[in-house]
Amino acid sequence: MKTRKLSVLMLGLMLILSAVLSSCSTGSGEETSKEDNTTPDKKQTIRIGYQKNGPLIIMKNRGTLEKRLEPMGVSVEWFEFQAGPPLLEALNAGSIDFGRTGDSPPIFAQASGSSLVYVAVGNPKSKGSGILVKQDSPIKTLEDLKGKTIGFAKGSSSHFFLVKALEEAGLTLNDIKPAYLSPGDARVAFEQSKIDAWIVWDPFTADAEKTAGARVLLNGDGLTSDRDFFLAASDYANKHKDTLKAVVEEIQASCEWANANQEELADMLSSVLKIDKATMKLAVERRVYGLVDIDSEIIKEQQSIADTFFELKIIPKKVNIEERVYKLN
Repeated sequence: MKTRKLSVLMLGLMLILSAVLSSCSTGSGEETSKEDNTTPDKKQTIRIGYQKNGPLIIMKNRGTLEKRLEPMGVSVEWFEFQAGPPLLEALNAGSIDFGRTGDSPPIFAQASGSSLVYVAVGNPKSKGSGILVKQDSPIKTLEDLKGKTIGFAKGSSSHFFLVKALEEAGLTLNDIKPAYLSPGDARVAFEQSKIDAWIVWDPFTADAEKTAGARVLLNGDGLTSDRDFFLAASDYANKHKDTLKAVVEEIQASCEWANANQEELADMLSSVLKIDKATMKLAVERRVYGLVDIDSEIIKEQQSIADTFFELKIIPKKVNIEERVYKLN
């Protein structure tokens, strides 16, 4: 009997010892797992939205950003858009992290609840934006636009340009028939005379002048600055400041290269965009590439555009530009 009790006791002690050892083993495994979690993250990627104009397409084709970011463990993916509004829709949806548009798209996006931030801004490029009509069009003055069908991308820089041009002629948006079209669709409508006028930016403006029999009724000089705005998703910006600093520095470097190498730039863009070189030279020569500080004057300028859209009831609510300016330094 005593032997049986002793056997039961020994068996109990062995089970307890086994459980303790198993617990220690599990603990050791957890510690190993925790150490594994401290290893460097997988290679990060910045997803960039670009259009067929501006410094981003230049930087993309020079390949300088990839070289700059590689030592930081960051790769680059590029996504092309015809206009700013769909680019910013993608930014808001989390499909891209960074992109460039004209002045108006960020305002429309803000009014729709986007959490975008303004990271950098470019020089004015208003001479490359134009109100286009056919060479033989009876439209000779801005006043002649009254009652006409005008094609433009809704929420784009062309939208604000149209507002200011009509204002110059004593007209409003109620005096014309808007045709909301992407640049590609507007080009077709323009060639088929389905619209009376088309408002767009370079290189579409230059291409229409050279190959579609377009006449510039008026460019944006004096009416709108039509700046490049470089924007990021706020969540991305808050987590990747070093990456954004590098991106902005490379944008400026590409701008400086573009200004110093206009002939080579025209060759590059002609090849990439499948647009003849004469057209690209026209677009290249009427702008100066480069970034400027987002100072109080820039904020005031952009806020004025936003207030105009709100007063005209084009956007549903007022937006505050200053609160969306991202501080890189």
